[in-house]
Amino acid sequence: MAFSQVFTALDVALAPMFHPTIWGDFFIHHSPETLQMSEEFMENRSSQLKEKVVGVLEACNNIVEKLKLVDTLQHLSIDHHFNEQIVSTLRSTHSSEFNSSNLHDVALRFRLLRQHGFWVSPDVFNKFKNEDGAFKVDITNDPRELLSLYNAAHLLTHGEIELEESIVFARKHLESMKSDLNSPLAEQVKRALHLPLPRTLKRVEVLHYISEYKDEPMHNSSILELAKLDFNLLQRLHLKELKDLSRWWEDISREVGLTYSRDRIVECYLWSYMTYYEQEYTRARMIFAKIIAMMAMTDDTYDVRATLMECKQLDEAIQRWEKSAVSLLPEYLQKFYVKLISTFKEFEDELKPNEKYRIPYSIKAFQIFSSKHLQEAEWFHQNHKPKFNDHVEVSICSAAPCACVCLLVGMGDSATKEALEWALSCTDAVRACAVVTRFMNDLAAFKQGKNKYDVHTSVECYISEHGVESDVAFANIGSMMEDAWKTTNQARFERPEILPAIQRVANITISMMFWYDDHKDAFTYSNIIEGTIRRLFVNPIPF
Repeated sequence: MAFSQVFTALDVALAPMFHPTIWGDFFIHHSPETLQMSEEFMENRSSQLKEKVVGVLEACNNIVEKLKLVDTLQHLSIDHHFNEQIVSTLRSTHSSEFNSSNLHDVALRFRLLRQHGFWVSPDVFNKFKNEDGAFKVDITNDPRELLSLYNAAHLLTHGEIELEESIVFARKHLESMKSDLNSPLAEQVKRALHLPLPRTLKRVEVLHYISEYKDEPMHNSSILELAKLDFNLLQRLHLKELKDLSRWWEDISREVGLTYSRDRIVECYLWSYMTYYEQEYTRARMIFAKIIAMMAMTDDTYDVRATLMECKQLDEAIQRWEKSAVSLLPEYLQKFYVKLISTFKEFEDELKPNEKYRIPYSIKAFQIFSSKHLQEAEWFHQNHKPKFNDHVEVSICSAAPCACVCLLVGMGDSATKEALEWALSCTDAVRACAVVTRFMNDLAAFKQGKNKYDVHTSVECYISEHGVESDVAFANIGSMMEDAWKTTNQARFERPEILPAIQRVANITISMMFWYDDHKDAFTYSNIIEGTIRRLFVNPIPF
C-alpha cells in the first residue's frame, strides 16, 4: 500500500484540533454601554468639529505646520474625513520648494509624500550630512528628529542604500537614549523601535496616540474631541456589523458542519477591518470578512481533514464552480461547497449592475487559491520536501493574492477592472504582500514547533536546501521580506492610476506585522489579541 494511503487513514482521526472561539456568541448578544451623549448628538458635534478642522487646515499658511496637522490627523485615524484637503496640501508641498533646515520637518514631509504616492528623492537628507556622507553629530542629540528620520527612512525603495544607513544610524542613537526620554516621546520611540510607523496599523496606533496627544506641545482640543467622537461612532457601526456577521457565521457553521475548522469569525472581521475601517466601506468589509471565513474553512479542509483523494475532488469541484459538481465530493464537504457557491452569488446580488464584473475575478482568485493548496497537499501526503524557491512560488500565490483580489469586490469606484487585473496577476505590491504574509506565517509556525500533520514550511525548506542553522535562515528570509517592503513602497508612485487599490493591499501587508508579531500566530491562537479586540470594538474611548 502506498505511503500516502497509509497516512490518510491516520489523518482523519489524528488531525490537530484548534481551540474554540474565545468569543462564543458574545457579539450576537452584546449591547454596547450607554454613552454620556446620544449618537445623534455625537454625529452633530462631529460635523461641527470637522468644519472647524477644515477651517484650521485652510487658514494655515505655514507649510510645516500644515504637514504636522496632516500627520496628527493620520495618527488619530481621522484623516479619512479630510482626504481632499490632505491631497491638496501634499500636492502643493510636492510642487513647491522646501528649504527647511530642520531634520524633523524634512523627514516628515518625505514620509507623508511617499506614503501618499508622491516621489521624493532621498537626497533631501544630504544637507544633514558631512562631506564623507555621515550624518552630522548635532542631530544625534535630538530624539524627535531621529524618530522622524527613522520612520521616514522605512519608506525606502530598492537601491536606496543611504536610507538603509539612515535606519541603522537613527536606530542606534534612539536605542542609546530611549531610557532617558519623557512621555509621550518615550512611548512613541519604544513603539517605533519595535515596529516603525509606516508598518503600524492606523487603528492600533490610535489606541496609543489618542491618550498621548493631549501631552503634545501645541495640541488642538477640537481635534482630540473629534478623534474620540469619531472612534466611538465608528465603534458602534463596527459592533452592528460584528453582530450581523456573527449571526451569519452561526447559521453557516450549523449548516455546513465543518467542526474541524477554526471558529474565528471575529478575527476574520478584524482582518477585513484592518484593510478598511471607514464608514463608507461597510459593504466591502462584510463581503471581505465572509470571503476570509470561506478561505479559512477551505484552508483547514486541505490542511487538517481531507485525504489526498478528497483534496483532488474538492479542487476539481472548485475549478468547475457549478452546483452539479457537488456530486464529486464526499458527503461531509457537499454542504460546504453548495454554500461556497451560493455565498459568492449573494455577493453578486449585492453589487450594482456595473459592478458585477468583479465576481468572476474573485472566483478565479479562489480557484487559484484552491489549486495552490492542492499542490501543497500533494507534497505533504507524498512526504516531499520541495526546494525553497518551488515552495515559495506555490505558497505565496495562494492566500494573499486571493485576498488582494477579493478585498476589491465590495469597494467603490476605485475597484476598477485594471485594479482587479493587477491584483490577480500577483505582481509588485500584491506579490510583496504575499511574500510578507507567507514568511511571517512560516516563521511563526517554525518558532511554535512543527505539528506532525503540518506541511513543510519555507523555513524548513531553506534550512534543508542550504544546510544552515535556523538563525541564518531567519536572517535571510527577513532580508527577503525587507525587499518586499521596498516593492510595496515603490508601487505607490509607480502605479498612480490604481493607488487606492495599492493602499488597501499595503494595509493587508501591514496587518501581518500585527497577526504574527513576535512570531506568534494571533489568528489561530487569538486569545493573544483578545485585549486589542475589546479596545477596538467593545470599550469606548472615555472623554
